[in-house]
Amino acid sequence: MPYIGRMIESELIESCIANDRLAQKELYDRYKKAMYTVAYRITGEYDLANDVLQDAFINIFRALPKFRRESTLGAWIKTIVVRAALKKIKKKPKEESLEDYHTGHLVDWGDHLQAEYLEQAILALPEGYRSVFVLIEVEGYSHKEVGDMLGISTGTSKSQLFYAKRKLRDMLDRY
Repeated sequence: MPYIGRMIESELIESCIANDRLAQKELYDRYKKAMYTVAYRITGEYDLANDVLQDAFINIFRALPKFRRESTLGAWIKTIVVRAALKKIKKKPKEESLEDYHTGHLVDWGDHLQAEYLEQAILALPEGYRSVFVLIEVEGYSHKEVGDMLGISTGTSKSQLFYAKRKLRDMLDRY
C-alpha cells in the first residue's frame, strides 16, 4: 500500500510491518514527543531519554508484527518506552546517583509554582521515588503494574510513592 497522507492506525501498523519507511516515519512522528516526555520523566536526563527513545523505537518496529491490538497502539508503545527507560536507569553505574547532582541545589520557585518548577522538583527526586511517582501519578499505572515493571512488591510501590510525595512537599514548602 503506497503512503498517502495521514494513515489510520490499522493501515499504519500494516504498512510499518511491511517495512514502508514513510509509514515508519509517520508512526515515529506521531508518538516521539509524548514518548520522549515519558522517557525523560523516568530517566531525568535529556541524553539518556534520547537513547531510550531510540532503543524503544527499534524494539517497537521489531515487535510490531506481534502487536495483538488488545490495547491502543499508543498504550502499547508507552509500555515499551517505560520498560526501555527502566532498563536504562538500572544499567547506570550505582555511584552515579541523581541525589548527588541535586544536593544543595535550590531552585528559585518565584511567587507562583509553575509546571516547569514542579517538573524540576520531580526530576530532583531520587531515582526510585521518581520512577514510581511518574509511573503512577503522571502515567496512570496501578501499583501492581508498577511493581511488575520495576520488580518490586505492591507495598514497596506504595511506600516509594508515599515518600516521593512527602519529599516533593518538603522541597516545594522550602520555596
